[in-house]
Amino acid sequence: MLVLEVKPRGEKESSEALRAAGSIPAVLYGPKETAASISVNARELESVWHEAGETTVITLKGAGVEKDTLIHDAQIHPVTGKLVHVDFYVLEKGKKIEIAVPLEFIGEAPAEKLGHVIIKALHEIEIEVAPAELPRSLDVDLSVLVGLEDHITAADIKLPPSATLKTDPEEIIASVTEVQEEKVEEPATAEPTPVEATAPAADEEKK
Repeated sequence: MLVLEVKPRGEKESSEALRAAGSIPAVLYGPKETAASISVNARELESVWHEAGETTVITLKGAGVEKDTLIHDAQIHPVTGKLVHVDFYVLEKGKKIEIAVPLEFIGEAPAEKLGHVIIKALHEIEIEVAPAELPRSLDVDLSVLVGLEDHITAADIKLPPSATLKTDPEEIIASVTEVQEEKVEEPATAEPTPVEATAPAADEEKK
């Protein structure tokens, strides 16, 4: 379980001052949670962020009772790549959550060794799942793609026991296609323009 210590943030504490002191401004909110401003130690948050991403439950301590949350939005500095602000979404106890989970492609497709191309059409799917079983990613085994027209649909993905698939089950995640060779069109040869004969001028005929 991932845990973060947080502190209530005073109205007069500016974001710049917090960052200068080694903290990151943040907000926590939820369906039955009044939005509250908090701050988190920057180093601890960076460590948890790299481990958790947006699909791992993080327990916040120090903001009243312990709260199970997900990082719902993270703002990153465009130059330094450091976190500058985070939104924590507070989960309702006993309720499932609907979330987009990234797909991780594993294994080698035999069809690819035969010279075919593997098309990866989806990189995440929507599921509804109990927070305790929320996966950070879901595996897509490409080794089942053997020949042309083989494919993997959303219904083929193995989900946690409490999860329900929200994406269309028939949605194709990965498929095999044949390499299309580009036809090189030869430049059209220009036909010679016929030369029209001109009648002699009247003055020349009189000579």
